[in-house]
Amino acid sequence: MIKKVDHIGIAVRSLNEALPFYTEILKLPLLGIEEVESEKLKVAFLKAGETKLELLEPTSQESAVAKFIEKRGEGLHHVALGVESIQDRINEMKEKGIRMIQDTPKIGAGGAEVAFMHPKSTGSVLYEFCEKKGLEQ
Repeated sequence: MIKKVDHIGIAVRSLNEALPFYTEILKLPLLGIEEVESEKLKVAFLKAGETKLELLEPTSQESAVAKFIEKRGEGLHHVALGVESIQDRINEMKEKGIRMIQDTPKIGAGGAEVAFMHPKSTGSVLYEFCEKKGLEQ
């Protein structure tokens, strides 16, 4: 069911301020930066071995990440689990009583299909299912 930990999302106030730690201190390769307008985010992906780190900078105070930072501060936001057949995984979670934030996948960063489980059903951890059909895994 779960292929791997695809990425770990980290909420930051500013990519410009956060990136030097990851690229210069930790020496992680920057894979790219993109804007996800639907989520009001600018996202930077860094390669950390087999997993990526996804830095999330809100581009609007209305974004979920801006509200997260306001409430909890910068830091770990979510863990993304790489899956196949994302809609089947969503349906399976719902059958098992797990509350989903999305009942159908939406397009996220990098063109992946994504859906989040509600942290009230997962021990206060925000988990994301991530399917990359035909995309670089």
